Amino acid sequence: MVYLAMEVRTGKTLTSLSICENLNLDVNNENVLFITKKKAISSIEDDYQMMCPTRFNLFIINYESLHKIPKINWDVIICDEAHSMGAFPKANNRALQIKELVASCKPYLILLSGTPTPESFSQMYHQVYGHPSNPFVKYVNFYKFARDHVKVTQRKINSNFINDYSKGLPSIMEAMKPYLISYSQQQAGFKVNTKETVLKVDMRSSTYNLAKKLTKDLVVEGKQEIILADTPVKLMMKLHQIFSGTIKFESGNSMILDDTKAVFIKDYFGDKKIGIFYKFKEELKVLKSVYGDRLVTDLPSFDDSEGKVIALQIVSGREGISLRQAEALVYFNIDFSATSYWQSRDRMTTKDRLRNDVYWVFSRGGIEEKIYEVVMSKKNYTLSHFKKNMFDGI
Repeated sequence: MVYLAMEVRTGKTLTSLSICENLNLDVNNENVLFITKKKAISSIEDDYQMMCPTRFNLFIINYESLHKIPKINWDVIICDEAHSMGAFPKANNRALQIKELVASCKPYLILLSGTPTPESFSQMYHQVYGHPSNPFVKYVNFYKFARDHVKVTQRKINSNFINDYSKGLPSIMEAMKPYLISYSQQQAGFKVNTKETVLKVDMRSSTYNLAKKLTKDLVVEGKQEIILADTPVKLMMKLHQIFSGTIKFESGNSMILDDTKAVFIKDYFGDKKIGIFYKFKEELKVLKSVYGDRLVTDLPSFDDSEGKVIALQIVSGREGISLRQAEALVYFNIDFSATSYWQSRDRMTTKDRLRNDVYWVFSRGGIEEKIYEVVMSKKNYTLSHFKKNMFDGI
């Protein structure tokens, strides 16, 4: 087992494929399974074709389609964006599937991530627990692992106290050292300078009035639909939507309220070839209504055409793809996750690029700037932050 903890754009894919080419196995052709995100598949296929390996056959699939893989005894399994298996204290479905695959095939395991533990060292346990050579193999579950490697505290949710396992100790990464290969952009010779610019827009008065009424009454009833914010979490989510111009009703239906942001982006950036990150599904509809045929959602269409604009959902687009053709990255909205912030803003980076221009489009007086201040400090924006912002007056 090896963990390639290499920063984004430093060649994790080619490094892992090179390992497969140089393994001395007692087989004529190795069978290599590469598991990644759907949007990254075409890029990995390109790397494989460019490399022209002779020692192994590569099968690429996304995590969501693992149940469709052919019944082959895989010699090597490569798990891209391995940190996505890092849920705790219970393993997520992704980690369970990999554990089952490793148990049945007994393969070499290569894990890839530019951010192995983006929020807590505790995220490492379930990434590696499925492999018999992992350094925590003596612990039969996360809870026993936590006794030695986590400072367990308690936090109050509503009126109940629950154990908080997020304070993983440095001993976790110390134990992982023999399995970990780290490589930074600086070591790889990157000299890129990322410049971030915040652009504020005035939304329609109806947008601010709706946000104000919902904050005061916690419910807004229309002729056919209802906006309900009867809990602090719901209020946070609804305001996050409203300040960018969309809303999801209690029925599950969604609606465009205000296209001000999309119009502003189109006018401000003109004919530039830009990548746009959005958060909520309805925001993509807003962008399509303003950009029309100029807007695409797949990387090949963006790379192969002049004057196109690509729109990607933040979580699905933050990993495994390269927006090297983009002149700038523009955020229609912002995610609550610090991981989303640090990974997505680096999508344009290449070794030859000297400057990345990143723009954040926030509604004046909205919630986005408050989220931005938190995630920049490598913390997730949580309900406690929101409550403080509400008390201070967003």
